[in-house]
Amino acid sequence: MSDGEIVPRHLSNHHRDTLLQLFQHPTSHNTRWPDVLSLLEAVGEAEPRPDGKYLVRLGGEAEVLTPPKYKDIDIQQVLDARRMLTGAGYATVVTELENKGKDV
Repeated sequence: MSDGEIVPRHLSNHHRDTLLQLFQHPTSHNTRWPDVLSLLEAVGEAEPRPDGKYLVRLGGEAEVLTPPKYKDIDIQQVLDARRMLTGAGYATVVTELENKGKDV
């Protein structure tokens, strides 16, 4: 491991499933916002703001995310979450989970 390398935190089975769903190709159209928020809270910080949005800090990055009108997030929200998770080292976790059949 090199200096400054991010070490992803341990994930519950539910969080692993959500992570895999976010990195699925083609992109899933039924990823639930509460599941994504729970994952982001488990791997970083997600602070609710007075305007109903969330300030998410993950892997040295901070971004304001707007919850969807309905329960499922849209494609742009999937891409935003995927980018933040990739920056925090979770793309590697996805690869490991896929290679080992989620038995990590």
